[in-house]
Order: sequence, then C-alpha cells, then structure tokens
Amino acid sequence: MTIHNFEGTNSVLNTFISEIRDQKIQKDPMRFRRNIERVGEVLGYELSKSLSYKSKSVTTPLGVKEIQIQDQEVVICSVLRAGLPLHQGLLNYFDHAENAFISAFRKHTNNSPKFEVIVKYFAAPSLENKVLILTDPMLATGKTLENVYKVLKTHGTPRSIHIVSLIGSKSGVENIDTIFPKSANLWIAAIDDILDKNGYIIPGIGDAGDLAFGQKL
Repeated sequence: MTIHNFEGTNSVLNTFISEIRDQKIQKDPMRFRRNIERVGEVLGYELSKSLSYKSKSVTTPLGVKEIQIQDQEVVICSVLRAGLPLHQGLLNYFDHAENAFISAFRKHTNNSPKFEVIVKYFAAPSLENKVLILTDPMLATGKTLENVYKVLKTHGTPRSIHIVSLIGSKSGVENIDTIFPKSANLWIAAIDDILDKNGYIIPGIGDAGDLAFGQKL
C-alpha cells in the first residue's frame, strides 16, 4: 500500500487538523464538522491527481477548449457515523460519485478494553471496476477497515482502492498495510505514534463521532 502522509507538508491542511485536535475549538460541533469536511476536500483534491483523465471539448461563448476531465466511475464509502463529514468533503469534489454507507462499531464485553468490530448495516452499488474511496476519520487499530473491507468484497472488485483518514496510529496504518492490496493508497493528514490499551489514538482527537454529532448512550 502506498501511504500519502501530509503531516510533514506545510499547507492550510495543518490549520484544519490543529483546530480538529484543539479541545477548546472542539466544543463547537459545527466548526468541528466543517473542519473535517474541509480536510476531506483537501485530501480529495490530492487523491484526484492519481486518477485517469480523458480530453473533453468545452464550448465557451468565444470558442472551444480541450480540457482533461477525470473519466473513472467513483464510489465513496463511509463508515457511519463519524465518517459523514469526511464523506461530504469528498462528495463536494467528486460530485458525480455514487455513494455507499456501512455501520461499524466497537463491541466491548464486560467493560473489557478488548473489543470486536460489529458491522450491522451496509448499502452500496456495484464496486466492479470502479474507484473505491473508503473513508474512516480515525484509523486506530485498523480493525474497522479490516471488517468493512471483508463486506465490500461481496459487491465486486474495484479498479483501485483509496482510503481517506484524518488521523491514524502508526500500528493501525501498519495493520491495514497487510490487509489491503499493495496497489491501494492511503491518504491521511497525520499519523500519531501511540495507541493506548483501549484502542484510542494518543494524542488523537477523542471520539470523532461524539464530537461531531453528540454523545451516544
């Protein structure tokens, strides 16, 4: 898998990530969601450079111009519910993309830090020979993406796979590197070194779903 980590690149993306991490700014859910959406837009733009293009003639009021237009079918698949703002950011740039959604959550037994990832809902078009963009904002252990990938395989073989995340742990990135095809690409804004015993990224941001949409029971 090819890893595109933008943490070491100086750009406006760093501003969005710094605000997403800031516990004071996190208190504004609207701003938190919008910052995630903007990260999706930036990573979507970077991702778009790797796709294939074809020439298209565009007629203006004064003439005709040949422009290179992206020519592959795209499916954006997001993990509910935390992936929704990231999904919207990508959809802002890939506005003709098809959409897929999958629910995945951590199930802890007897308050144990150990957990299994449960997938309960999946809705998607055919993925056969299409560009699959899989979004999960926090790439912690990689177990969620592992289980999601198993389900996605039932809907066809994509032409290419692109994973888009805000922040990952070093071990989580290493884990999915062994699971996804070597041709897959990971587009990520930052990678943190530490994953605690409960499977949370340190320093990370906390629970992305709760921060974006409120605490759950």
